[in-house]
Amino acid sequence: MSGGAMPRLGIRLPPCDRIDRIADAARHAERLGFDNVWLPDSQLLWRDAFTALAAVALRTERIDLGTAVTNLVTRHPAVVASAARSIAELAPGRFHLGVGVGNSSVGPVGLRSSTRAELTERLAQVRTLLRGEEWDYGSTRSRLRDPGPAVPVHLAASGPKNLRYAGEATDGVILLSGIAPANLTDSLDRVWEGARSVGRDPADVQVTASAYCHVTDDVERDARILKPVCATIARHGGRTSLALAGIEVDVPEEFDEGEVYPDLIHAEDWDLAVEVAGRWVSDEAAVRFAQAFCLFGTVDEIGARLVELGALGVTGLLVQHVGSYSLPYELMDALGDVLAKSGSRA
Repeated sequence: MSGGAMPRLGIRLPPCDRIDRIADAARHAERLGFDNVWLPDSQLLWRDAFTALAAVALRTERIDLGTAVTNLVTRHPAVVASAARSIAELAPGRFHLGVGVGNSSVGPVGLRSSTRAELTERLAQVRTLLRGEEWDYGSTRSRLRDPGPAVPVHLAASGPKNLRYAGEATDGVILLSGIAPANLTDSLDRVWEGARSVGRDPADVQVTASAYCHVTDDVERDARILKPVCATIARHGGRTSLALAGIEVDVPEEFDEGEVYPDLIHAEDWDLAVEVAGRWVSDEAAVRFAQAFCLFGTVDEIGARLVELGALGVTGLLVQHVGSYSLPYELMDALGDVLAKSGSRA
């Protein structure tokens, strides 16, 4: 299965500032021609994602909105269903509920990520409630009053079982494995296999690939900022994927992150995180990671890469800047040139 058109382009907006300023940033993305804004959800790192999305919904008119992603551990499924319904009412046809296992939401409060069985059951509960149907809570059966507009549910996934489940049972998948061709093709195949196994047309599953992005004419100079990202992927089961792209990184499963708060991938002091990750990620590995897994290059190079991703079957792209506590105005403005050159955006 393949497409060919340039994927819909979305930008990650961490709610790292006052909510009115998050809404301003979303409005700026809309004016530039972006198709989506995606807000991550981590209660200790950022402002509340759903509160921010309400402000974004009221400040924008066209652009699609989504969580990338919320979770069903710190938020009860019934709470998520109600919040999703509320945003969908403010932005009819524009809201997409992205859900994952927890990660940065659960770790800082001493909880664990969802297992696949837990995620499956809790997602089913959310979808049932959003349809206005009853859910059996054991001692009672309850439903969501005024379920409102339909809400597409997207699953963030990287492992084979969750990828297949996304194809079987969700409206879309947010791929967490980067855009290295071999890994991306494998992930797409698993999603589409899941869809076919239950008689679905794979084309009915929206595929959003996520990637770090930086517009530059000197990848060798700038790739070092990706060292914490590369180290985190290697540490959390991604060594095989990295090796397929010729990247050898040996990060110990356990090491003292006390000097980097709260962790490498969400570090408040990114320069320190780069220094720490540099113990295991060489400059050469960082460059290779930027070239294979990320969108690092000139406007023209990034535009060409987007077309290649569309040909593989990716329908949407979620790009993010490096860092968690600033808004990506520089990246948005740079990618505005890509959107203008594509000739396919307003």
